[in-house]
Amino acid sequence: MGCGGGCRCAAEREEPPEQRGLAYGLYLRIDLERLQCLNESREGSGRGVFKPWEERTDRSKFVESDADEELLFNIPFTGNVKLKGIIIMGEDDDSHPSEMRLYKNIPQMSFDDTDREPDQTFSLNRDLTGELEYATKISRFSNVYHLSIHISKNFGADTTKVFYIGLRGEWTELRRHEVTICNYEASANPADHRVHQVTPQTHFIS
Repeated sequence: MGCGGGCRCAAEREEPPEQRGLAYGLYLRIDLERLQCLNESREGSGRGVFKPWEERTDRSKFVESDADEELLFNIPFTGNVKLKGIIIMGEDDDSHPSEMRLYKNIPQMSFDDTDREPDQTFSLNRDLTGELEYATKISRFSNVYHLSIHISKNFGADTTKVFYIGLRGEWTELRRHEVTICNYEASANPADHRVHQVTPQTHFIS
């Protein structure tokens, strides 16, 4: 898949799908019971877009906005996250998101709160296959326990539709006597604990 302006392509290595999917495993570290999606047309549908990378093309699970084109996801994690990249997959029409604004560590964020300066803003390209990743400024997203994703615009439709949101990064669980770090860019062999770096076969947006 070719990249438009502003893209830089990752080194393309033939990785097994299960390893590419591992890189986007942060959905496992979301507290789904507390996840909110404001302005969703069907209650609870926003949770369904946080799913395994291998299921990103399952178009039976999606969220569509209600009153206008905006969506606001409030995403609590079960630990601290270093967020490195996001994939946003939509429809092949004007309902696809065209702008995404990220805010960190503002629980229970409302649309009134989106007037403040975001931690990072992205202009989005249409992505129908889940292959375009938007790289975050890691220095700003290195200690995230709550992420808000504001879909502020689409390409001109009355409502916005999203099929998949993929999150790439590291999750840290803080314990009394130890710190456990799960890096969703590596896979481990339980037998010998050798670590193999995994490079997802995606395109990156800077």
